[in-house]
Amino acid sequence: MQTASTTTRNIKAISELEHIALAQRSLSARVGDAIASHAGKMWFVIFHVVGFSLWLWLNSESKSRFAFDPFPYQLLSTVVSLESIFLSLFILMSQNRANVQADQRNHLDLQINLLSEEENTKMLQMLQALCEHHKLAIGKDPETTAMAKRTEIGDVLSELQEHLPASE
Repeated sequence: MQTASTTTRNIKAISELEHIALAQRSLSARVGDAIASHAGKMWFVIFHVVGFSLWLWLNSESKSRFAFDPFPYQLLSTVVSLESIFLSLFILMSQNRANVQADQRNHLDLQINLLSEEENTKMLQMLQALCEHHKLAIGKDPETTAMAKRTEIGDVLSELQEHLPASE
């Protein structure tokens, strides 16, 4: 039996997290996501072009027998306005949920990066000790010594804030 590669294991873990996040959505979030997803497809645009064209044709002066919304098409304006409002709300709901999920992923990334930083620092300290034990010059290299020190996150954040341009 062959063990899964690290990449395959990681892909399975990430996929499982995504499936769990999708399954835990509320009914309203599922409906909002479905509507937002369909509203962004070409068939939705075509449906509206055909629907509006039919509406205008049925309500044109020449077809007054079938007219139910004569020019200036007040009913059409109301329907379009309401649809716009609700589509905007569904899209905002979907984006908010996606932002929460993105924030969770960013926190996970940060935790993994901090853990990797600690592991790398410890490995550098061990390698430095081995080099010093074997009296290798690299063991006293100032750059390696600096890299083998624990990275203080607060110091890095302060330095970033100090050097990055201020947002307006």
